[in-house]
Amino acid sequence: MGKNNKKILLITPPYYRLYNSRYSLNRYPLSLGYLSGAILDNTSWEVMTYNADFCQDNEQLQVSYLAGEGFNNYLKNINDLTSSIWDEVKETIRDFNPSVIGLSCMTQNFKGAYNIAKIAKELNEDILVIVGGPHANMFLSEVLDYPYIDICAVGEGEETIVELLNTIDGNNDFNTVTGIIYRIDGKVVVNQPRELLKDLDSLSFPHKYAHKVLKNYDRYPVEAFHNIFAIRGCPFNCIFCGSIYIWGRKPRYRSIDNVIEEIRNLSRMGVKRISFEDDSFGIKKSYILELAEKINVNCPSVKWSCEMHVKTVTEEIVSAMSDSGCCKITLGVESGNNDILKKIRKKNTIEDCIHAGKIISKFNIELGAFFMVGFPWETEETLKDTIRAMKKLNADYSVYSIFTPYKGSEAFSICKDMGLISDDYDFSIYNHQSPLNCFCKNISKERFRKICSKMERISDKRGIYYQLIKPLTSLKTIRKIKNKGLKGVIKKVRNLALASTKK
Repeated sequence: MGKNNKKILLITPPYYRLYNSRYSLNRYPLSLGYLSGAILDNTSWEVMTYNADFCQDNEQLQVSYLAGEGFNNYLKNINDLTSSIWDEVKETIRDFNPSVIGLSCMTQNFKGAYNIAKIAKELNEDILVIVGGPHANMFLSEVLDYPYIDICAVGEGEETIVELLNTIDGNNDFNTVTGIIYRIDGKVVVNQPRELLKDLDSLSFPHKYAHKVLKNYDRYPVEAFHNIFAIRGCPFNCIFCGSIYIWGRKPRYRSIDNVIEEIRNLSRMGVKRISFEDDSFGIKKSYILELAEKINVNCPSVKWSCEMHVKTVTEEIVSAMSDSGCCKITLGVESGNNDILKKIRKKNTIEDCIHAGKIISKFNIELGAFFMVGFPWETEETLKDTIRAMKKLNADYSVYSIFTPYKGSEAFSICKDMGLISDDYDFSIYNHQSPLNCFCKNISKERFRKICSKMERISDKRGIYYQLIKPLTSLKTIRKIKNKGLKGVIKKVRNLALASTKK
């Protein structure tokens, strides 16, 4: 197969576009960038990467819409392969004509990944379909219960995909490829696990080949390439998180010079703002202080943002980050109730969160916050505590989600033991914005949905302020008005306002 048609198509399945055709994952997925780089550097295969969740003419996402009309759209589109999104997928596969398809997915978009696998096999039953990412790492061999999927890739995928393709080239058996689970003659075979990468600097920068491999590259804004990783692995142990199943608990660091080189390359592309996607950014004080210093020296015009654990926020670190151009920090607050925080093992209190927020605001850095509601032990009072915390923290913006127990996580086992998950649990209809979610032992589904609706409106209101009102008062907007006139600025604000209200 490989000798005749050495083409591999790497895909991020649609998810937000299933809710609204103009919602979008408006960035180049790092997984596709890393995998395509490894393939092009180490094999003779042709690669195409395809973000099936990207829409060029996109609009601002509204949380309340996702839980309302948008969810009905999602249910229709995820179960109807005649929807236009699947026509686009089919056309992409047919035009590129790959012999291998690699799907990188989370549990929330796995149903979409399986739809793609089905479409691919209907076009050409000889296409080899590989699934990797968080879902594969948590479900493991169960992924192969779905007949259109041939291989489950477990762990980091860069070395695995190279070894797989080279094995295909040599017409060899898959039994020597570590880190995969596959089917042969109807039997599931689990190979030895693959060790984690020791040298992260050996990986190509995700954006390096984007211009060559990414479908519709010219339609992406330059900001779509601003996400980077400096660290893999997280030492924390929150019960709901699945990142440890891919990256492990022990942090592994890229060299700071390697990170700086990537930032400088992105800057030359026209990227003016970098976003660190690390689960544990700031975990090692000496690393972050040195990184901030070198960004300040080598990339003085670049602004950047990150996500941090509350416990890593100190005045010394935030001051250094601010001096080097850090303009936004998002904290994983989750709950406003200390008992809940203890049960989910956040290792901090809500008072710690408020204090960390004050430190960040002190240095004029935008403050963001992740909030999650609906943990198994929630009561109406603990949810009120979270609403109070959202208001007291007064973050510039918040990311709101509903607790979702993903199979393979400790949270799933807890919910199962508490009788909150039935044997016919359909993970495709439960996600962080699903109106069907309710895994609370002490609150009825009807009452929980009513409370969630209130919190969704709070989140949307804060989002509209962050998108519309705050930018109007910024120095940047004032300069735009001065340089380009008021008409263009008003037009942009009007478009944003229409997008946020017409739902």
